[in-house]
Amino acid sequence: QVQLVESGGGLVQAGGSLRLSCAASGRTFSTYTMGWFRQAPGKEREFVAAITKSGKTTYYADSVKGRFVLSGDNAKNTVYLQMNSLKPEDTAVYYCAANAGAVIKTPAYYDYWGQGTQVTVSS
Repeated sequence: QVQLVESGGGLVQAGGSLRLSCAASGRTFSTYTMGWFRQAPGKEREFVAAITKSGKTTYYADSVKGRFVLSGDNAKNTVYLQMNSLKPEDTAVYYCAANAGAVIKTPAYYDYWGQGTQVTVSS
């Protein structure tokens, strides 16, 4: 069993930055593919970024590539999502998730989810 707790959301102006954190308890997150997803009102949950179990490879949605950076700290069992040059369309609830397999972008394959943290970007 893995428990995930996100933090770091908030209100920021367009062009600003936020860093989201996802702390994992239970089995170490190096056992899991770790992903970030987001869901805006009235929209489906969408893939944002993921990091493989080895921590060597990261994947990004085209909409955030070049602006968001995903990193991990094995010692702290925490993954981070640094979000720069934020846009109003980035406004959503952001979720951290863990996947025991190797699937990257499909939410249904993720086994564990955090409670989500709200990110609001004002124009």
